[in-house]
Amino acid sequence: MKLWKVLGVAGLVGVAATGVVIARGERKRRAYTPEEVRDRLKARVREAANA
Repeated sequence: MKLWKVLGVAGLVGVAATGVVIARGERKRRAYTPEEVRDRLKARVREAANA
């Protein structure tokens, strides 16, 4: 029975860690100004056109 408890706790820790990583990435994305987003999109379009 202890094995199942350890696996359950490990699963919860994994879910929490994934949530932290996603939240951190979301904060980075939201920190861009509209001009930065526009510039990045234009650069990606240029790269795609050259490929």
